[in-house]
Amino acid sequence: MSQSSFAYVGSELEIFAHAHHWRAYWKSQILPFIGQHVLEMGAGIGSVTRLLCTPEVKQWVAMEPDPLMGQRLRQMAERGELERNCAVRVGTIADLDPAESFDSILYIDVLEHIEDDRIELDKAWHHLEPNGHLIVLAPAHQSLFTPFDSAIGHFRRYSLPSLATLSPPGARIVLSRYLDSIGLFASLGNRLLLHSASPTLKQIKFWDSLLVRISVKVDPFLNYRLGKSVMVVWQKMSGY
Repeated sequence: MSQSSFAYVGSELEIFAHAHHWRAYWKSQILPFIGQHVLEMGAGIGSVTRLLCTPEVKQWVAMEPDPLMGQRLRQMAERGELERNCAVRVGTIADLDPAESFDSILYIDVLEHIEDDRIELDKAWHHLEPNGHLIVLAPAHQSLFTPFDSAIGHFRRYSLPSLATLSPPGARIVLSRYLDSIGLFASLGNRLLLHSASPTLKQIKFWDSLLVRISVKVDPFLNYRLGKSVMVVWQKMSGY
């Protein structure tokens, strides 16, 4: 996926921007692993950037391969909608200076858009500082793959074992869990009964305002073994 050839397909970013409870939920999971020098891959319309890039972070690089979205992010920065410590770049992991390094690298609902995910994570690993964290949040369960996934450029959905197989050398998994168990049951029901091709804004708001809030309570009791999304955090061991 080169910068010159990448063009974003789909409008789900705008729809999912209304999922406030969901973003607060996964934010609470990864916040302990966010360092002072952060690389966010696939910044999109800036939802994650605005959520996590605070004045306390020394450096935040929001990397977006789609030139049009990159321009949108830059306009947001010019209007003061992003923190001053946030730098917007248009490109992919291959466009980073080889000497650049970060203590946190994020792929929030991004890795599933990248055809060769193993090569992607290996490249990211070279830019991660020792003891730093590589954080991935992605849609779970290939059995739930729908035409909607294909339409918005997803190559796959993940399981905890399939993500674990992508572990780079010297990686230690420090967090591995599913999130949103109630949303999983709703997705299964939709696939089996409703066959909805894509979520509507009304459906997203119902899921976010009710189902996610229930999942927040239920997921710990299930030991995070069920969920519609999968999250893995790797730590880079010293010497790699």
